[in-house]
Amino acid sequence: MLINCVAYQDGKKLADLPIDDISDYVERPDCFVWVALLDATPDELKQMQHEFSLHELAVEDAQRGHQRPKIEEYGDSLFAVVKTVEMVGDELVLGEVDVFVGANYVLSSRTNCSQGFLGVRARAEREPHLLRQGSAFVLYALMDAVVDRYFPVLDALESELEAIEDRMFDSGTERVNIERLYQLKRKVMVLRHVVGPLMEAVGKLHGGRVPPLAHDTQEYFRDVHDHLARINATLDSIRDTISTAIQVNLSMVAIDESEVNKQLAAWAAIFAVFTAFAGIWGMNFKFMPELDWQYGYPAAVAVMCGACGYMYYLFKRSGWL
Repeated sequence: MLINCVAYQDGKKLADLPIDDISDYVERPDCFVWVALLDATPDELKQMQHEFSLHELAVEDAQRGHQRPKIEEYGDSLFAVVKTVEMVGDELVLGEVDVFVGANYVLSSRTNCSQGFLGVRARAEREPHLLRQGSAFVLYALMDAVVDRYFPVLDALESELEAIEDRMFDSGTERVNIERLYQLKRKVMVLRHVVGPLMEAVGKLHGGRVPPLAHDTQEYFRDVHDHLARINATLDSIRDTISTAIQVNLSMVAIDESEVNKQLAAWAAIFAVFTAFAGIWGMNFKFMPELDWQYGYPAAVAVMCGACGYMYYLFKRSGWL
């Protein structure tokens, strides 16, 4: 679905265009066309391929979707795949923005992404001195907008981790905490798989051998790369903290099990005394002096209870009971 199609000249909006007029404006050396699509159909992409002379491999990647974040160079044009991340409830929803960039055009197509980029276009139009740099600046503005939307997701993950840490030492919550930590770790890995490849791709647009299209906008792409590096470092920190928290919870489970085992061992030792005495006095040999003594039974019970009571005292003092 076509969202908008606008021609710009010298950093200023020239006109809203019908699709059939795109090729006429693209041929002008001092003009570029910015087209935005939502959930583009194969027919729409074919039409855009014809208007902009897009490379067939880039169009094929855009049609298939579910691409790894990347930036590929096709002659004098670039094809960028950027993943969007949105927090819906407690789940992360991934979308995709495919951007075709040439000297005189920018074509963006977003899929499974509820947030649009009308604000990006409005921002660019408010800054004609930047928009005058052409299609490369539009690519930067789109990528910068997507990366900026990673930060609220990152803040939500950090808040979730803090909430789990606050309950970590509550009795009886170990199993729930471990489940929540593993769910959080999965979310962190999802975001990391989005940020890592994109950071690597953006690194190709500043320093070293840079595509001619992005030569004059290297400092802007370096800023995007710095933001991605910050996000990636924070994700590494969160992942390490999650691993530590999981180990702490497992240790707490082991400690609780150890306490139970100590109590069971203490009671088993106490009842072993009863068993030992009862076994000795229950053998019923003919010549056992205490069998004929009138105080034999109460004395035996008193000895057994006294021994068990003393053992209970020792275990209690040592913290086993």
